[in-house]
Amino acid sequence: MTEWLVVYLSRETLPNQSPFPIRNYGFTHHFHKAQSHHMTALSSPPAITHAENFPVASFLCPPALRAPIAAIYHFARTADDMADEGDAPAQQRLADLSAYREALRLASQGQVNPKSPWAWIFTPLAQTLQNFKLPVQLLYDLLDAFVQDVEKTRDAQGYADTAELLDYCRRSANPVGRLLLHLYGISEAAALAQSDGICTALQRINFLQDSSRDLPRGRNYFPHDAMHAVQLQPNTLQSFSGTSAAHALVLQGCQATREQMQASMALVHRIPGRAGWELRFVIQGALRVLDKVENLQSHVFKQCPCLRWWDTPTVLWRVLRMSVRATIQR
Repeated sequence: MTEWLVVYLSRETLPNQSPFPIRNYGFTHHFHKAQSHHMTALSSPPAITHAENFPVASFLCPPALRAPIAAIYHFARTADDMADEGDAPAQQRLADLSAYREALRLASQGQVNPKSPWAWIFTPLAQTLQNFKLPVQLLYDLLDAFVQDVEKTRDAQGYADTAELLDYCRRSANPVGRLLLHLYGISEAAALAQSDGICTALQRINFLQDSSRDLPRGRNYFPHDAMHAVQLQPNTLQSFSGTSAAHALVLQGCQATREQMQASMALVHRIPGRAGWELRFVIQGALRVLDKVENLQSHVFKQCPCLRWWDTPTVLWRVLRMSVRATIQR
């Protein structure tokens, strides 16, 4: 769920990183829990070693923002894992998320229980909330989305239509972009709308990419009305991999997602400096994954498309072309 999260940290905290991702347009590492509990200062975030879908490139992040972005990341990643990882029953996941929500409420008031198992998360987050006046409702929105995922999976429910799916993305993805824009000091309505469009498109690309993982676990992010339009049923979707109807369903999702991304990606020209370049890599890496989904069509139900090292020239060329086009248009 938070695989779309863009994280920027110092190079020494991120082993084996590259300018942009190789697998799942991200990195395959696992979080060092032992290190996490020793985190007491916002200026010294623990290593980010969980699998993520976006590039992690320290030289593209303003150094002053590495710690607050790390604080947001750890908050979201930990909550996501509560909802998504391991074998805990839904009841336990929901109880943990409820307790986590209460810890957020206290942190937003500058209070952190030092004996809490999440003190290492909420100590820097409370400092970040205070220092940068972050809108805490965006963090609550993320938690609401994680709770919804648990409930949808528990009840074997999907999404009735695109509007319901987009509402989920509004809470699961869009808050991250808005939090980053807040840190960058960007608050124009047009920029916020473009950020929402990019984040929702990134989330939808992740849904498509992870179909082979999500469908067997009872998570179906294809809207029911779209499936019914091609005479497919939600509970048997994976068995129709390779059929013309399933191909049409996937390609329809790809087209809508690409159009949404293309309509919003001018945001890169509103974000100055290295952060703007990072966003370019995020967008083009994701669009390259979307290319691969389109090539697989409904075979994506059984195979996860990933970026490889040989995709580097294509992504780099597209990133540079974004800037060239902007210069010509000016």
